[in-house]
Amino acid sequence: MSIRKDRIIDNFHGTAVADPYRWLEDSEDSEVKEWIARQQGVRADFFAGEDPRPELEERLIDLWDYPRVSHPVQVGPWYFYQKNSGLQPQPVLYRQEGLSGEPEVVLDPNLWSEDGTVALSNYSLDDGAKYLAYTVSVSGSDRQDIHIRDLDRRENLDEVIQWCRFTNMAWLGEQGFYYSRYPKPGTVAPEDEVNYNQVYWHTLGTPQDEDTLVYDDPQAKELSFSPFLTADEDYLLLHVRHGTDPRNGLYVQKPGEVKVFVHLFEPGEASYTFLGNDGSRFYLLTDLAAPKGRIVAVELDRPSRENWVEVLPEGEDVIAEARYLHSEFVVSFMHNVQSVLRIYGSDGEFRKEIPLPTMGSVQGLSGKQHQSELFIGFTSFLYPDVNLHYDLETGALEFFGRQELKFNPEEFQTSQVFYPSKDGTEVSMYLVHRRGLKLDGNNPCLLYGYGGFNISITPSFSPSRILWLELGGIYAVANLRGGSEYGEKWHLAGMLEKKQNVFDDFISAAEWLIENNYTRPQRLAIEGRSNGGLLVSACMTQRPDLYGAVLCIVPVTDMLRFHRFTVGRYWIPEYGDPDKADHFPFLYRYSPLHNVHPADYPATFVITAHGDDRVVPGHAFKFAAALQEAQRGSAPILLRVDTKSGHGHGKSIIKIIQENTDIYGFLTKIFNI
Repeated sequence: MSIRKDRIIDNFHGTAVADPYRWLEDSEDSEVKEWIARQQGVRADFFAGEDPRPELEERLIDLWDYPRVSHPVQVGPWYFYQKNSGLQPQPVLYRQEGLSGEPEVVLDPNLWSEDGTVALSNYSLDDGAKYLAYTVSVSGSDRQDIHIRDLDRRENLDEVIQWCRFTNMAWLGEQGFYYSRYPKPGTVAPEDEVNYNQVYWHTLGTPQDEDTLVYDDPQAKELSFSPFLTADEDYLLLHVRHGTDPRNGLYVQKPGEVKVFVHLFEPGEASYTFLGNDGSRFYLLTDLAAPKGRIVAVELDRPSRENWVEVLPEGEDVIAEARYLHSEFVVSFMHNVQSVLRIYGSDGEFRKEIPLPTMGSVQGLSGKQHQSELFIGFTSFLYPDVNLHYDLETGALEFFGRQELKFNPEEFQTSQVFYPSKDGTEVSMYLVHRRGLKLDGNNPCLLYGYGGFNISITPSFSPSRILWLELGGIYAVANLRGGSEYGEKWHLAGMLEKKQNVFDDFISAAEWLIENNYTRPQRLAIEGRSNGGLLVSACMTQRPDLYGAVLCIVPVTDMLRFHRFTVGRYWIPEYGDPDKADHFPFLYRYSPLHNVHPADYPATFVITAHGDDRVVPGHAFKFAAALQEAQRGSAPILLRVDTKSGHGHGKSIIKIIQENTDIYGFLTKIFNI
């Protein structure tokens, strides 16, 4: 397919860099739309003839058709949770009185649009559960509006709060709530519409233009703020972040008394997570001088480090999450990328371990400081997500909701192996496959990775993965550097100038699978999404001989211009800044777009969405165009562009099934399964 190539040359610190496909960055341009239409035609031609997708879609629909319940939240006598009965486009928000009460619908987002592309993003309730504030996202956008519902009267208030992204709502009694927002479009330059984050107070029953500005920092326009209140509502706190850097700041004030926030900690030094307080004594989870995490007590009138009291010191395992409730600490540890859940007293003394159903991951803990009930979200590779209810007074542990299986998990097995990376570092990898697998090198294998932003990739359930296992495939998950599986040192070893370690870890995982006869290059597929899309696109340009197929989904591929689109500048702490002379060399060295050269590339499926305003589709467009131009082999390079969806959040079940139908249809054709 011929394609327009412009003569655009940028000068980066004395290095000339061509960008012939820059015109593809504008997805609204008519010529770009025509190019996308031709790409969709190429994809249709690939599936023409013997098309495996109808049968695959039928099985995926069956596998997805089971009830799924989100993490419950107890507010007053009510338990709130979201539930999808199976194939509903969006989950429905319910509440029930007591653990065995009759569920009643609070909000049904499926009534908000005909195609199921309007989603409930987040919600928050006042302590009396009289009012509900919730955010709405349209077509997968990160942009959100806040709506407020009177639960007694079952109707919404008139006001709608706009220009928010990823905000939470911190209620103060029934008066109103604190929230964060961005400038109204048109009041700042277009490139600053996702800068200048501000914290506001909203009083119920008033329009947004009467909201009170509580905090901003015009001199540091790239900071963002998350407001929340202590359980006693005596203190307003702000988690302060610069981009995606996990090393946040923590600011505090007394609502209505002090107009100036006390800066307990500034962003950029360490991470601080507020767990709870006893008056002016704050309990924090931090990685300061403890890469695997520790819990400390800080007195507000003496917050300097020498006055801290260490409650729970750093141990061998990483603290993944913690809660302070019922005067106890519930701590989720990560032991070799598996969850362990323990309870400690307020003095840090070990009390007991909470048993978990199987090898897997704690996906969340919920419970308020004054409560004695805890909800535990748990998941694993072979069992759907489940919620456990734990009574801290009696020690009783029981399931909340029920599990339904559309397959037999006993037919499959999960194991964990450790393999050496290029520099000798031991890396964990999970393997899931049918029991009795023959190690003859002929098995189709799907290797998944992420490796970035301090995010751990732990055991989790996906109905679509079950389809792959039923097809005889192996599913492998590599726990790469750049994540937090082994603490902040593990994260730091895979960011900025050390990003190549992540790619080396992934390439070594592929080599291990081949060397140990699980598969061979022609039967090995790799998959990554978002930052993981960067991972697989970099690895395929560095080692195109190592894979038979690549799934490159909502990828970051242009490491010299990523910071110029939407929220891309917030990734600079993780990736680096190409406009800095000392950062440009390592970014240019691995930037996937700039390392596409004529070669025999594996079959590649690049997937993006028109409404992705986090990783703009221009990354995928330019990379697909460059690969198609450089392909010297016969393997297809396909592009899929979804409409009315975004980076992934809020995507309807139907769209998820359609995307996975194309993905596994692609793999079954390439591998002749």
